Amino acid sequence: MDSHVLCLGGEDHALRIPFLLALRDRGFRVTAASSGGDGPFRAAGLPHLPWHFDRFDRRGGDLGAIARIAGLVAECRPDLIQTFDTKPNLLAPLAVRGAVPVIRTINGMGWTFSPGGGMRARLIRPVYRLLQRATARWSAGTVFQNADDKAYFEQHGLVRRDAAHLVRSSGIDVAAFRTALAASRDPSILRQELGLGDAPVVVTVSRLTRQKGIGTLLEAARIVARASPRAKFLLVGPRESEGPFAIGAAEIEAAAPHVIALGHRRDVPALLALADAFVLPTQYREGVPRALLEAGLAGLPMIATRMPGCTDVVTEGWNGHLVEPGDAEALAQRILGLLDDPAGARVMGLRSIAFVAREFSLEGVVDSYRDIYRQVLRPRAVPVRSAAAGRELAPVARADGERP
Repeated sequence: MDSHVLCLGGEDHALRIPFLLALRDRGFRVTAASSGGDGPFRAAGLPHLPWHFDRFDRRGGDLGAIARIAGLVAECRPDLIQTFDTKPNLLAPLAVRGAVPVIRTINGMGWTFSPGGGMRARLIRPVYRLLQRATARWSAGTVFQNADDKAYFEQHGLVRRDAAHLVRSSGIDVAAFRTALAASRDPSILRQELGLGDAPVVVTVSRLTRQKGIGTLLEAARIVARASPRAKFLLVGPRESEGPFAIGAAEIEAAAPHVIALGHRRDVPALLALADAFVLPTQYREGVPRALLEAGLAGLPMIATRMPGCTDVVTEGWNGHLVEPGDAEALAQRILGLLDDPAGARVMGLRSIAFVAREFSLEGVVDSYRDIYRQVLRPRAVPVRSAAAGRELAPVARADGERP
């Protein structure tokens, strides 16, 4: 019988449907569980189970989330649990405590380790490290999306070195993205609908939070507007769902008409197709940002912050530029440089297309996960010794992820 994988994530877990389908194509039986709706999963023919957790840790909801994970495991009886995102990574091992192998994916280290995290982040970091050490003992493996995060965990004893794996990014379905890009609406029509005319356009796809650098971007947009009044900035991504981290609506409105917040959109490829440059001003320790991979495949020159994950995709002066997080002046000057030299910007953008397809393809990523799962699930002989005499008895088989 095929091994059964329960893949646990948050509200944007539907973005991983291509990953889950590729796992299924490789012989795994896959069930998804997330705090988002089940419509996309049902449309893809994937079983989906709902669960809820509070990303902002209010009112002790984590205990209920742990109990719900235990209930999900009892309901679907998986052979292995795959988790994404900080809360699922911490809660799932606590819920099963070694009864089922758990593979955690550290897709970034979030606002707790951002340069602008402030006093609250500094106070939380020791707690985060303590929780990671506790959950590592009940995890069969931990996957890192960039070498910086892997090195941090190993340096601080947050993971067993023999259970640490590097798989760069969550992968991007290159063929599907290219199909979506080719099927996009005529950019000139979309420009007209958005009131952009023939203005140069800078796009950002991100949660609209201060930790994602949106405040810095708004300040940079004001600087750009003074030198290039026609330039427009499109902000694509959720704001209302971001709780205390959300950038203020008044700040965005104050940046109008140069900045247009579009909210969550389903036509991101079309928006990238009409843009002249892509900016990701994040102050997070990202895994490998999917937004940069999509912008790269769309052939856009990129400006990102010099943060783990971003530096895996953007090389200074080759396919874009890197700036220090929080430096609005430097960000503005790099944007103006790309807008003032459209031919050079175009050359930069074209370099990313083959690079992203080669280094971050979904196929390669899923093959790596398949190999990790097989290693964890492969029975192996474990010598058993007599408690009385200390002599070796007949070996028994167990999976790598089980506790002896």
